Amino acid sequence: MNGGTIRAAGGVLWRPAVAAATGEPTVEVAVIHRPRYDDWSFPKGKIASGENEVDGAIREVLEETGCRVRLGRSLGETRYLKDQGGVVRPKVVRWWAMEATGGSFSPNREVDDLRWVTLAEAGELVTREHDRELLDRFARGPAPTRTVLLVRHGSAGSRRTWRGEDRDRPLDECGLQQADELVRLLVHFDPSRILSADYARCRQTVQPLADTLGISIVDEPMLSESGYPEHEEAAVQLVRTLGQAHGASVAASQGDVIPDLIARVAAGDDVDVPLPARSEKGGTWALTFRGERLAAAEYFPAPRPAPCLDRGSAQR
Repeated sequence: MNGGTIRAAGGVLWRPAVAAATGEPTVEVAVIHRPRYDDWSFPKGKIASGENEVDGAIREVLEETGCRVRLGRSLGETRYLKDQGGVVRPKVVRWWAMEATGGSFSPNREVDDLRWVTLAEAGELVTREHDRELLDRFARGPAPTRTVLLVRHGSAGSRRTWRGEDRDRPLDECGLQQADELVRLLVHFDPSRILSADYARCRQTVQPLADTLGISIVDEPMLSESGYPEHEEAAVQLVRTLGQAHGASVAASQGDVIPDLIARVAAGDDVDVPLPARSEKGGTWALTFRGERLAAAEYFPAPRPAPCLDRGSAQR
């Protein structure tokens, strides 16, 4: 190898369907043809400078398929070597399941054909083995899912220096900008419900999202560090049942609650959740459920706008 790593992202794009033989609900996935390589694959592309992986994946899927999407569970990475004119470089592609919610395909210079096919047909159609392995990951988990986005409130200064009631302590400049930047991530999941611990800094963290979507924030004391103790199992049941069976909800909480709550949800569901020692302020956990059982968990680091970078303690 004689080049740096190429970072890319993409999606397994799917839509609900009905099985022709049985009439049972199923899914179809989109497979694209690229004339430059004369291959069939899933939509993906390089991440632009300064772009995060989720935004890059959704942008590439839109550009190559014409489809708007609802973000779903992570499908991990594929890794392989890319030969570019004799320069061999490792390529790492991050993948997500993505439900098509609108739009339509038009042939373009990079993609001249798109086919909606069954999972079995996709396995036969795709050209490369790593795409078949990716399809297997998608097929092993649920397609229609319910997602709960657990958000730790943004930066709110120091508890020691705040003179009023702690539940009234607001976000600082760093936290306010984190709240604004969180909107970009959270809207990708198309949430229809927003809950928050009854603390000012928690509500402020999801207020820009609520304003963007036109959704009211519902206070939930069990998500707070004062309301969670002695109500742990009720909070677990809340997370397991929050929102519609095929949709997403957002719940703003606190650093003393989130790790224990996720650990309790994951217990017994055979899901490996690599919890960090402490979820950072402004960080988000995306919990994917099949029914009331946890199917997957993914952590998104906190946004780091300029005021947070200028003050090294902002994330503690």
